[in-house]
Amino acid sequence: MTKPTSTPAAAGGSTCDKAMTEDLGWALGVVFRGYVAAATAALAEVPGGPRGYQVIATAARAEVGSQLALAHHLGIDRTVMTYMLDDLEAAGLIERQPDPADRRARRVIVTTKGTKLLATLDRRLQAAEADLLAPLDADDRRSFRSQLRAVAAHVNAFDPPGDICSLADQVTAELPTSSTH
Repeated sequence: MTKPTSTPAAAGGSTCDKAMTEDLGWALGVVFRGYVAAATAALAEVPGGPRGYQVIATAARAEVGSQLALAHHLGIDRTVMTYMLDDLEAAGLIERQPDPADRRARRVIVTTKGTKLLATLDRRLQAAEADLLAPLDADDRRSFRSQLRAVAAHVNAFDPPGDICSLADQVTAELPTSSTH
């Protein structure tokens, strides 16, 4: 990610540039586009990219139960989840084991290889986030994250997505592929 030395407005940019820097939608779009690009690059080696990472991270860190419960928790269609788990299992990152409470259900278990890759991916994501938030000092980063979580929780409470991954795909598809500003 290339870091600009100043904003267009600070550099004496056009009136349009100055107006855009005050626009919340523009700012959110730019930050989201930067985050998606950085996260996609950081997670390129995991099958399924960011979705595959979410599956591994959630299976490793949360007690969500069955494969179906994991799909619901992440907002991934169960059919898509099956294919994703097939790819993650073929890569040796997860295993599906019978659930002791319900032998018809499968639990997703992260393998040793998956745990090691998860640690590497976490470090890469932390570095990508640090790069993205580089203009902020440590206190401002904590405050930004806290405020962003509060706004996200507020919006989610009134308009919860049916499928989080589909929503992210939709927003990503709507972003311009190159900046014209």
